[in-house]
Amino acid sequence: MSINHCKIMELPKISNAQGNLTFIEGNSHVPFDIRRVYYLYDVPGGAIRGGHAHKDLHQLIVAMSGSFDIVIDDGNEKRRFHLNRSYQGLYICPMIWRELDNFSSGSVCMVLASNLYDEDDYYRDYDSFMKARETME
Repeated sequence: MSINHCKIMELPKISNAQGNLTFIEGNSHVPFDIRRVYYLYDVPGGAIRGGHAHKDLHQLIVAMSGSFDIVIDDGNEKRRFHLNRSYQGLYICPMIWRELDNFSSGSVCMVLASNLYDEDDYYRDYDSFMKARETME
């Protein structure tokens, strides 16, 4: 998989005078079944989250409140995305290194994942990730 498979996805937004509503359905609004949801919050200023890649996991990352940046890296190219809308999410396919930074005060980052937590699915060392990418090519 390359960085070109990762993209901002527009989510449904229903607006009215009482407020907005966005919903996400697996295999409809995201290209995978949703098996796990988790969120990051109270991230201290200057902190960096992520710093890993997944072997098989697909994710959609959404800024539910506030904003943050995501840097994705496929070993050949890097891209930075700024998320600040709760009706948009960044789809990240497997074998993409990611780092999250530049969290605004009070930001909440929600992650929808295609699988349950599995430590064996992680590359937590960039050099190991790069070696695995080389064997794929």
